[in-house]
Amino acid sequence: RDALCRKRGRYLLQRAVDAAASQRAELRCPPQSSLFWWSVEKNEKLLQFWETYILIMETLEGNQIHVIKPVLPKLNSLYEHAISGKKGCWLFHPSWHMCIYKRMFESENKTLTKEGILHFLELYETKHLPNSLEFLEFVIGPLMDALSESSLYSRTQGQLMGACPPLGLRLQKFLATYLMLLPDEEKGSFLLKFIQKMASRHWCAVPILFLSMALAYIPACKILGTDGLHALRDVLQCTMITHQILLRGAAQCYLLQTAMHLTDVEKVSLPDVASFLMSLRPEESLRRDTMLWMEVRAEACFMFIGYLLILLVATMILLAADVEEMRNKYSNIEWIELKAFLNPLLDVLMKLGSNAYIPTLKTDKSLQLLLKLLQTRSLKCSNPQDDGVLIFIWKSLMTPVESILEFVLRRLTTNELSTVGDLDRCDLYLALIPEVVNLCLQVSWKKVPSIKNFIFSLTNASIHNLQKTNCEEEPKLKEQIKKVASMASLTVVCEVMNQKPEVHLESLPSVDALKKFISFSQYNQVLKKPSYVEEKSRYVTSLEEGKVFAVLCEEPTSQGWGKIVARYVHDQWICLRFILTKFHTAEPVLEDKLLELSSSTVERLTEILQAALEALTILPSDHVLPVFDSMKVLVPKLLDSAESLCIEAFDLAWKIISSLSNTQLIFWSNLKAFVQFIFATEVLAVAASAKGQAYAKIKEIIFKLIDMSTTRTGVFNIVISHCCRSWIFSTFDDRSAFKNTFLNAGNYCELITEACVFGTVFRRDQRRLIQDVHAFIEDLGEKCAANVVTESTNRDDHYVRVCAIKFLCLLDGSNILHKMFMEDIVIKLLDKDELVSRSRTRYYANSLQHRIKNRIWQTLLVLLPKLDQNFLCETLNKVFQAGFVNNQASVKYFIEWIIILSLHKYPCFLNKFWDCFCYDEEKLKTSICTFLSVLSHFDIIIQNTSEKKPALKKALIVVLQWCFNHNFSVRLYALIALKKIWGMCKMLHVEEFEALTPVIESSLQQVENMHGAGNARRNWQRIQDHFFFATFHPLRDYSLETIFYTLPRLSELAEDEWISLCKFDRFTDIPLPATFQWYHSRTELLDLKPSDWSQQDMGSNLVEMDSQTEWTDVQKKIIPWKNSTPSLDLELVFQDRAAKLGKSNSRLIVVASLIDKPTNLGGLCRTSEIFGASALVVSSLHYVQDKQFQHLSVSAEQWLPLIEVKPSQLVDYLQQKKTEGYTIIGVEQTAKSFDLTEYCFPEKSLLLLGNEHEGIPANLIHHLDVCVEIPQQGIIRSLNVHVSGALLIWEYTRQQVIKQKQQK
Repeated sequence: RDALCRKRGRYLLQRAVDAAASQRAELRCPPQSSLFWWSVEKNEKLLQFWETYILIMETLEGNQIHVIKPVLPKLNSLYEHAISGKKGCWLFHPSWHMCIYKRMFESENKTLTKEGILHFLELYETKHLPNSLEFLEFVIGPLMDALSESSLYSRTQGQLMGACPPLGLRLQKFLATYLMLLPDEEKGSFLLKFIQKMASRHWCAVPILFLSMALAYIPACKILGTDGLHALRDVLQCTMITHQILLRGAAQCYLLQTAMHLTDVEKVSLPDVASFLMSLRPEESLRRDTMLWMEVRAEACFMFIGYLLILLVATMILLAADVEEMRNKYSNIEWIELKAFLNPLLDVLMKLGSNAYIPTLKTDKSLQLLLKLLQTRSLKCSNPQDDGVLIFIWKSLMTPVESILEFVLRRLTTNELSTVGDLDRCDLYLALIPEVVNLCLQVSWKKVPSIKNFIFSLTNASIHNLQKTNCEEEPKLKEQIKKVASMASLTVVCEVMNQKPEVHLESLPSVDALKKFISFSQYNQVLKKPSYVEEKSRYVTSLEEGKVFAVLCEEPTSQGWGKIVARYVHDQWICLRFILTKFHTAEPVLEDKLLELSSSTVERLTEILQAALEALTILPSDHVLPVFDSMKVLVPKLLDSAESLCIEAFDLAWKIISSLSNTQLIFWSNLKAFVQFIFATEVLAVAASAKGQAYAKIKEIIFKLIDMSTTRTGVFNIVISHCCRSWIFSTFDDRSAFKNTFLNAGNYCELITEACVFGTVFRRDQRRLIQDVHAFIEDLGEKCAANVVTESTNRDDHYVRVCAIKFLCLLDGSNILHKMFMEDIVIKLLDKDELVSRSRTRYYANSLQHRIKNRIWQTLLVLLPKLDQNFLCETLNKVFQAGFVNNQASVKYFIEWIIILSLHKYPCFLNKFWDCFCYDEEKLKTSICTFLSVLSHFDIIIQNTSEKKPALKKALIVVLQWCFNHNFSVRLYALIALKKIWGMCKMLHVEEFEALTPVIESSLQQVENMHGAGNARRNWQRIQDHFFFATFHPLRDYSLETIFYTLPRLSELAEDEWISLCKFDRFTDIPLPATFQWYHSRTELLDLKPSDWSQQDMGSNLVEMDSQTEWTDVQKKIIPWKNSTPSLDLELVFQDRAAKLGKSNSRLIVVASLIDKPTNLGGLCRTSEIFGASALVVSSLHYVQDKQFQHLSVSAEQWLPLIEVKPSQLVDYLQQKKTEGYTIIGVEQTAKSFDLTEYCFPEKSLLLLGNEHEGIPANLIHHLDVCVEIPQQGIIRSLNVHVSGALLIWEYTRQQVIKQKQQK
């Protein structure tokens, strides 16, 4: 990695090559080495090989891709010389080539790294390389290290969103090709090393995804054994680190396919396979009814036949069942094998209620398996009854329901849970309860009475346990654990009642007791730490048939008491949330106002809200969700009476959210709860009605969330989705105080306005990359199981605008509230456009200003059909004013489109339009083309006009005056409009214009047949062929796809701004009605390619040049080794080395002791070394250590003698040099100075350079033999001292070179 070491290496290699060539040596190395050899017969080829090699290595030092890229094709020629075609072996050791690639891989320039990787991966497609151990080790080592850089997987320019990046494709081809070319005996070991390397480091989401994909695309060959399967399982663990759920799931899918394609089933055991499958997350990858599951099922036909072991793994049971179903597809299924799997489980479950001596481990494993089976869902079957496997399993599990409930009740309510470790079992039992309830409701309601009895008994027993008072000062661990389990049991009861209202559990007598107990309990009650918390043993003793067994608990918990207390408080708030939601909802309304709450109720609710604030301060971030939900109920009722307390709740909740990182898994769930609290319909409505501090605080939070969205993709998505759904799809009944929730949309319309223009100007960074790879995976559809099983997060920035646009599409212009809202949005968007236009920020193509303006006009175009005539009449002037601004192409098209549609719908606005042509030319010079473009669609505009001839007459008069404008572009736009209007006049036989016919016809004929200089004729053809005039139809092409995808694409807007129609389809939170018409673009428009008539053919030659395989000339740095002393010792101190180097016979000394800027000294050092000065004099050698000096000198100080002479010692130094015969030359403007072009330098010259600001002091000028000045033509008085010195050094060198040539 050291540049100096590399430079030494190149130097020595060049010396070796030159020595071998000059002496015509016959050098032979051992056959196994071949590091360096020489043959007189191949002298020319060897010289060419090594010169090319050194050129490439020298060029790579520059790190400049525009310099390096032309040299890369020469790398191919190295392989032609390095491989023997006859023998099929390497003539030179492969490590020479590895050095080149390693240098590229380690480059600071990531573009160069990517080029190097792509070139290396392409080798085995284009070259027939002999097998080499060095190549194999290089792939496992440096190549895989380089592949860990995420940025290398970005799309190339021109690739569409959703396409596989070039590196991903090349990696797939390389791995498959390379593996197939290896000898059979080496394939397995190489692949094992490759996978183990993947497992040996932490990977980001993107690299591990594409490496896994490359493995999955290797053609099926059974070469992996147990070690390979274990290594793949370890890689699976690596994928779990990333928080990108979709990418994580996709990587798991590809690793599973790899295991199926490459594992030799005869070399692995069934437990190995089961262990691997259990490492997959069913909610992210392997789930039933996906294509991947079917592939596994097909593979399982061969893997599992003959095994009759009872597997205590739910995935294996379901897999086996699906295999049986597939094999008996066309016959009656008796589920023989499935019964064999289930019977041992059912036997254990049936004994749970009656046999108290079943080993704890056995019951735990049985219940874990039961839970896994119950949690399995069928994806594609909308009706679970259609899934034969599930129905059979569910019916089988109905039999032991009473036994299971009896066992769970006993364990939760008696003293059987007594240690901290038992809390894990408690969680298992509680997780079973809602699943068992759901099972009974799905299969048979006959078990519902048993469910009710269970809930009744569990509730009463839990309340009884919690109400027990402990008289002892030091509570026992057993009692405290019992209370924790009881409170957790009540939370499950509350959740079951909330999620399953059809069971009518609220009618149970125990529910009243629960309500009373929760309502009058102390909030945030904590459990006192018992005297002994830790478990005495990790072993659980159980009696079975008179014997004592020590059973190891597989997952002993490490929870501290603080976590247990936090859980206890969290569970209290879940119960309180249930009570508040069910029994403290809004009171009946009277005249749209809430009945005033009694003072006691207000006092009670205030007390609860204060407790909620306390809970937020004491609970960890992952336990605050029920507190947020409770505040959602409390705040609307207290905003009037306790506004400051409510604002405090807003602030504290925001503090919690803003302190979390978006990489934490709890961030998104907390954010959703926060949004549901702050933007709850009641909260928004009450705050807006008062217009007080709470209203201002909510608006402040809105803009804070939008600001957060710029750095955390997906935040605004959650806010806008929640608000739009709650505003447009009201869930309130007629008795609600807020029956018209759409009022909130008007009160907080800033949210919609900002959503319509939301989006970021992407940088080429990780965030852009992640979105691109997400799009690629999503476009794979069902081929990648992760798309089917993972919940869509809709975190793409585009979904914010998609949500807002779909919301606006659902509004009804006949609804007065909708109408007022849309008009308000239009006014705000037009004001925003005007504000952006007035800003002094640079407005260039694809700038932030351009993008915002583009989004504004897209939204206005969507709203246009819903606006009535009166409002449009008031706002059309603002649209015209926007047309006068010098807009980018896409914005210009949208404004023109809106004007055309407005005039088409309301022809009465034509007079307003004609007024736009009456402004002075100064105002119109940049905007007249916009209004002339509108006239090019005049046939659409007057379609609804009864009197077309007067309109045509006016249009013709207006257009003709612009046909003779001095500006060529304006003339072209006017002529295209004239051609359209005149064609309409001829069709309607307008006789009034007969006198103008010869003039107009000759003008149009002249422009059609124009010849002459420049691009006039070509531009006329281009503007006629341009999509806006030739293909685009303002009425037929009005659609979401045209507005958000087709037109931005054709107007060459950045691809980040194209919103494809599939995104509107994927965003299902707000569905458009089936009758929605404006959806698809016409095929004629979709098939067009971007082209703008005003753009010249710039860059076409560059593209052709880039496509060349070999460049005619490339940069080549010289290596001045030939003038070097042969016996040079590279280990000498650099000053001695430079002194002995003797690169030239120069007698030039450069004195820079007066210069104090490291940059100037570094530059002079480099210049002096290049032109062979004998020494550089500086005021201090410490400058050599300065980073700025080193940056400019680029190691020249190591090859040039440096002498330290302080400014105070200069007089003596100059005098000494005079005695040695040197002429002292000052670089300064004086009364007697010589012109540089006229001065002849003596061989022994000493150049004295002045200080940057003061020049050469007067006391030193008297010691000079001569002053030389550089002739100037400009106004500035002086050059930079480094530049001045460089000019004189070069002039000295030039004169000396001429003298030497003359002497020869």
